[in-house]
Amino acid sequence: MASNMRIGLVFFGLFVLTVPIANWMIDNVGTFCVPNGPCLLPVGFGLEAPSGVLIVGLALVLRDLVQRFLGLVAAIVAILIGGAIAFFISPPALVIASVTAFLLSEFADLAVYTPLQKRGLLLAVVASSVVGLIVDSAVFLWMAFGSLDYLWGQSLGKLWMVLLAVPVIKLIQRAIESRHQELVP
Repeated sequence: MASNMRIGLVFFGLFVLTVPIANWMIDNVGTFCVPNGPCLLPVGFGLEAPSGVLIVGLALVLRDLVQRFLGLVAAIVAILIGGAIAFFISPPALVIASVTAFLLSEFADLAVYTPLQKRGLLLAVVASSVVGLIVDSAVFLWMAFGSLDYLWGQSLGKLWMVLLAVPVIKLIQRAIESRHQELVP
């Protein structure tokens, strides 16, 4: 049980950092920075997305892992702490847009993750992340830039990060199942 708490705290710390890092990247990292807009990165198929997309895709997976190991309240607290840190790094309007998008996508993610987690961690994380990334992308882009121009690119960029996390999620699921089998006589 103590090892689960330690693992959960690592995921919590990483998840907290995703909000400020993603916000910083949007203003500072990209192959092209739109005047009065985001810095962009290519995400494939001729699409571009604000650069924070890479971190946010990872955040969706980390959120599920925080909930799995520490509970839903810890995931919401992590978003709020990350948002507070982001206020020191990014313009307030960008932070408000990202925290609002994180919270709304959190509830969408929760609606999918919670019932599916009984059927397996991998299915729950991937399905809930896909729902969460669409909600997060639409809300963030509309609030931050008043446009959905980068919706497909934003969604694809996040999906790449979710798919890259699949092998790690499989390892975690195997470890959980192995530990459970050791405890059952």
